[in-house]
Amino acid sequence: MFLRVQRKRGKGGEEMLYASVVENRREGGRVVQRTVVNIGRVTEEQVPYLKAAWSDKKPRLVWDD
Repeated sequence: MFLRVQRKRGKGGEEMLYASVVENRREGGRVVQRTVVNIGRVTEEQVPYLKAAWSDKKPRLVWDD
């Protein structure tokens, strides 16, 4: 499973980010992606934390002050 972030433009031209959790499965000899959970609209700052939460390696999140 992995996190998919899609960028979409609104009517006013602003860019919006939508996140969902997707899994890859093999069906009939080919790979099919299936959306497991739609998280919804997220901000640019939330994306690294969501990716870290859904990653297999669980990286440490370090920020600079």
